[in-house]
Amino acid sequence: MVSGRRGRLGLFFLGHGSDITELDERISACRACPRLVAWREEVARVKRAAFRSETYWGRPVPGFGPMDASLLIVGLAPAAHGANRTGRMFTGDRSGDFLYRALFEVGLASQPTATHIGDGLELSGVRITAPVHCAPPANKPTPSERDNCRTWLEQELALLRPTLKAVVVLGAFGWDAFLPVLGNPRPRPKFGHGVEVEVAGLRVFGCFHVSQQNTFTGRLTQEMLQDVLTRAKECAGL
Repeated sequence: MVSGRRGRLGLFFLGHGSDITELDERISACRACPRLVAWREEVARVKRAAFRSETYWGRPVPGFGPMDASLLIVGLAPAAHGANRTGRMFTGDRSGDFLYRALFEVGLASQPTATHIGDGLELSGVRITAPVHCAPPANKPTPSERDNCRTWLEQELALLRPTLKAVVVLGAFGWDAFLPVLGNPRPRPKFGHGVEVEVAGLRVFGCFHVSQQNTFTGRLTQEMLQDVLTRAKECAGL
């Protein structure tokens, strides 16, 4: 068991948006990181040929899912031509296809695909977010960009805290970004696929990221992802 300090989380109930909708609006207007602002807007302007006729979102992407979720999934950052295009987490790219298929199979999503806002997809008791809300060049945010964005994750977690019971963190980057929000527990749990620890009253699970680098090579399979989601679902009481 790993314990964490609770005090820091409590601070974010004060002086911030009173609900998830307001927080999402504030996130989508953020311009704190010049490199990320420039990149996301350039991608939205230039576009990929296959999406030339579409209007890209081109802004920070807020979390997706109900405000009374008992399970939180933490990724890395929006994909340049995925969520940066569609405006919804893990929507419109291969990584999202892999994740939502698994969520559907374990009974946490209403359908196995996510193509655009308004496609009918609904999540059941689960919310998806990221430690960095802007698409980064080469899918690699800098440590300072991660730290700049941490306040949003802190506020989102604080708003979810009354109902939240379990968290699935996709990848080592997300793991290293999420633990400080829980007060940097000591001893610090090491990331690994299938790792399961208790931190600050939450059951936290490690899972390889759903990137194509992992899914195309077989490092992460549907069975592996569904196993983690099933265990997390049980801990969340879903």
